[in-house]
Amino acid sequence: MKDLALEDVTRVLNYDPETGLFTWKLYRNWRSLAGSVAGAIDSHGHRQIRVNHRLHFAHRLAWLYVHGVPPSGDVDHINGVKDDNRIANLRDVPTSINCQNEIRARSNNGCGFLGVTKKKYAYLAQIHANGKKIHLGSFRTAEAAHEAYLKAKRELHPGNTL
Repeated sequence: MKDLALEDVTRVLNYDPETGLFTWKLYRNWRSLAGSVAGAIDSHGHRQIRVNHRLHFAHRLAWLYVHGVPPSGDVDHINGVKDDNRIANLRDVPTSINCQNEIRARSNNGCGFLGVTKKKYAYLAQIHANGKKIHLGSFRTAEAAHEAYLKAKRELHPGNTL
């Protein structure tokens, strides 16, 4: 994004900070008509838009469009919705803080609770903080383990929004 200037973006795109949507100012091709919503959702749920023959994440373009400078770190979606690019939902943070804003268990998590792992006869709660994995305890239910995780997350992760 270092090679992309604000003028490059504002020449071809309009941005609505209330909706977070970019629209094309000009006709580009049969798929990109003037006034139509720009970009497409990638396999991870982020909207990407091609400007100057390169793909750019819409959340990073939104930051540039509103603030006039590229973000210095990661652009975090505060509510965790990867295609919600309203400027009020975006914040420029270091990667370590962005990682702390995980609010849902990953798809490969067997029990479905963030910070919880199923073992034979118990549920383990763990959290990573300051470069270390911290064991929070073993619990009879996934819900109890998740509550322990949330309590620790609120104390140890200043970047979280839970």
